[in-house]
Amino acid sequence: MELIPPLAGGQYIVTREMNVWQPNSTQWWIIWIVAVVLILSWPPDKGRSLALKATNWLADPSSSLPTMPDPLPIGLDDNGDAVTAHDAQEAEYQQLFASSRIIRLRLSLKTATDPFDPTTERQILSGLAILAALIVWRINGRTFRRS
Repeated sequence: MELIPPLAGGQYIVTREMNVWQPNSTQWWIIWIVAVVLILSWPPDKGRSLALKATNWLADPSSSLPTMPDPLPIGLDDNGDAVTAHDAQEAEYQQLFASSRIIRLRLSLKTATDPFDPTTERQILSGLAILAALIVWRINGRTFRRS
């Protein structure tokens, strides 16, 4: 405790020194890594997570790679021009897909989606955050003995 000199009324003010927890370097590493993983992986209500958006963009930054065309709608089966255009787009995609492993990987990453339903993914990420907090807490309680 520390006494501060009296004020105008002649009363002393008593202060206490508070010990505030400060994480050590290992704990900071865990906190930062888990925070970055949570921010990048947290799925929005609609769409993809930041990590997946970045992956999709890095796979094809100029949007030059084709995508696999959607199945031909039932009403266009009789339209020869639409079927020919659809088949040409599919043939271009298949030709690129078969050309090399790197192109195949880029085509797969361009259209990659989150591996789980957003609610399941949030539960998994919340569990990861809780486990990380417990690990940080456990590291804080550990005492090292020197022999």
